[in-house]
Amino acid sequence: MTRFTVTVDGVDYDDDVEPRLLLVHYLRERLGKVGTVVGCDTSNCGACTVLMDGKSVKSCTVLAVQSDGGEVTTIEGLSTDGELHPVQQAFHEAHALQCGFCTPGMILAAVDLLSENPDPSVEEIKEGIEGNLCRCTGYQNIIKAVRAAAASAPAAAATSTAGGSS
Repeated sequence: MTRFTVTVDGVDYDDDVEPRLLLVHYLRERLGKVGTVVGCDTSNCGACTVLMDGKSVKSCTVLAVQSDGGEVTTIEGLSTDGELHPVQQAFHEAHALQCGFCTPGMILAAVDLLSENPDPSVEEIKEGIEGNLCRCTGYQNIIKAVRAAAASAPAAAATSTAGGSS
């Protein structure tokens, strides 16, 4: 067992884990963060995307112990006091989901994109979310949602890596 500390969605954890435990399994099985979806287990789909120290990562490719001393934000950690994050709100308003399986990872990839580029072009949005697959939407409403969230860039940037706090 390996001891590590991590902050997930604003809560500090000090835990012992098997060194080979993937972050996605730690988040889901130990912490109950089931919004972090297990998709392909091969890093192709992006459904398991979370923010680690503010950057999007596919949590099926990261060992839990690699987050030692860091901060992880899951889809559950984006909202603040019951208010949706601007990207979550934009996805809702633009109908940017159908089955919802890819949505948590897609939203977190968009949050990372907007934290680096608050006003991306359509091409930049496509590049920013290219590691996240959606089999339902055709991506048009996802792109529309990211553009809408970009329009509220000051609000999105202020909470993009806050882990649930403004």
